[in-house]
Amino acid sequence: MAHAPKVARPKHVLEDPSARSIAMVYAVSFLDAAKSAGVENPLEELGEVLDAVHAQPEFCDLLSSAILNLETKQGLIERTLKPRCSEFLGHFLTVLAKHDRLDLLSTIYDEATQEFERRSGQQRVLVRSAVTLSSEQLESIRSQLKVALSKDPIVIPQVEPALLGGLIIQVQDTIFDGSVATRLTNLKQRLRERYVHEIQSGRNRFSSPEGN
Repeated sequence: MAHAPKVARPKHVLEDPSARSIAMVYAVSFLDAAKSAGVENPLEELGEVLDAVHAQPEFCDLLSSAILNLETKQGLIERTLKPRCSEFLGHFLTVLAKHDRLDLLSTIYDEATQEFERRSGQQRVLVRSAVTLSSEQLESIRSQLKVALSKDPIVIPQVEPALLGGLIIQVQDTIFDGSVATRLTNLKQRLRERYVHEIQSGRNRFSSPEGN
């Protein structure tokens, strides 16, 4: 079964569409350059660097600071991260520093991960359930989704007791809601509508000349 992607790391930029668009450009360039250079698992190394950076909040803040000039940030990269990275990743970090885009590093990683999945024919699917699903249940869901999507699904399970039972499956912006909570809500709404309709029908009968 495909492994769920890592939990998103803290971001130092707001969910600004323009910032995410810029991050996507760097992400695509990162993956294209890695492929051309024959670099295997570039995302794995980038993820390890991000883990190390976020383990030091003060250092992370320095890299994303608007106060430090470009030369200072480049110096930080040269002294701290670059000696511990592959030549490929070290060069990429240097490019980000020169263009003052280190604050987008987490977003670039997220965009590169999703782009890599797309290129690999994979699709993230969020599966929400009231209780923890077994490995067998998740594998059964994944197999069915693979047929339905014609892609290799990355199933991301999420437990929400308020659902009571059933599943909610989300593929990008499309949601398939089969939870017990939603079915009960829909049933309650239908009963309420029927009750209101019956009351209105009774009023109409009594108020019409034929009903007198």
